[in-house]
Amino acid sequence: MSDDTGMSTEGIGTRIQELRAIRGFSLTELGRRAHVSASQLSRIETGKRYATAGIVASVARALGVGVSVLRGQPYIHMLQKEQLDALLAPISTALDSWDILPEDEPPPRSLDTLETDIRRMVALRVRTDFSAIAEQLPGLIVEAALCAQLHDRPGHDRERAYAVQAEVARTAAIVAYRLGFMDLSRFALSRMAVSAPQSGDPRQLAIERYERAHITHAESSRPDRGVTLMQRALRDLDDDGQAATRAVRGTLQLRAAILAAMQGNDSGADDWLGQARELADVTGETTDYAMAFGPLNVALNEMATLANRDEHAAALDVAARVDLPEGYAPTRAAGFWIEKAKSEVWTARLDGALDSLYEAKRVAPQLTRYHPGVHETVGTLLRARRPSTRLREFAQWSGV
Repeated sequence: MSDDTGMSTEGIGTRIQELRAIRGFSLTELGRRAHVSASQLSRIETGKRYATAGIVASVARALGVGVSVLRGQPYIHMLQKEQLDALLAPISTALDSWDILPEDEPPPRSLDTLETDIRRMVALRVRTDFSAIAEQLPGLIVEAALCAQLHDRPGHDRERAYAVQAEVARTAAIVAYRLGFMDLSRFALSRMAVSAPQSGDPRQLAIERYERAHITHAESSRPDRGVTLMQRALRDLDDDGQAATRAVRGTLQLRAAILAAMQGNDSGADDWLGQARELADVTGETTDYAMAFGPLNVALNEMATLANRDEHAAALDVAARVDLPEGYAPTRAAGFWIEKAKSEVWTARLDGALDSLYEAKRVAPQLTRYHPGVHETVGTLLRARRPSTRLREFAQWSGV
């Protein structure tokens, strides 16, 4: 579907309609399979109703596709324009050679140097500088693998080497996920799953499960499995009283809350949020393992949970109480503005929604440009009224 501006207004609804036709399902049949009413599906297909994450997951499962297919990811034309698609191929090759490295590779640099490099890489990840990460990551993947092979005797240095390798794989998984390359993201996570248990850090294993619940189970339309994975991760990560451990546990609880909301389990989501809120009151704001946790992040996840329930006015009430501090992690700050824009557009606050999208672009341009929620919100704005020059410029920038 397109309007007279020449810009695409296609969204999840259009793709559901197309795949439903391919499968030969009526609205009633798809609704029966997805446990969503036919009237709801009709309004989603015509762009008159917001498709919550839970509905998208259920419909994707009923249609036999991944969530990313309904989102239209990856946005190949945009990636090609920025040459990011070409940068991802060497990452895949490096991950593929993880355990069969050529014998003529030069020896890796020292562990101290590699740990410094991975800290820089994580900082780039928090700033969502995908281009810089993609350029540097293949060499670091190979070097981290060599380092792990070199430190083959049990001891602290071996654990350090595997911790570096786990964080390198995690970075690859996150970048691939953000750009819509789900197979590559899952492949990188499988590499992290091998390295994390060897790091001697139980928090690394919990973080691998955290990422897997988000990337694998949400994408495969099985948030229930993600919740189960979070329960197991919490069971295996004892509360040792350390702030970092408690922050990781709280982050697992927040992930469980979002996944429970996707299931339509409102009471479960509220319970997970309540547990995380109690823990955040103890830890305060933390940034361990590049995972911002604290009262502020609990509020951001509460917004997302309410939006998943289609309670957008309540989500905006939470947003009104949020005060993002200067220098807050760009990934989290952009996420706040993107969620706020989504709730604003579905409460007919169209100018506010566009303002929020521009704010997200300011704090994290690459994340915002490739975020499926941004594309859906822009598409809704384009359908809602004749586009202003400002909206047209944002739509063109974001590739909608």
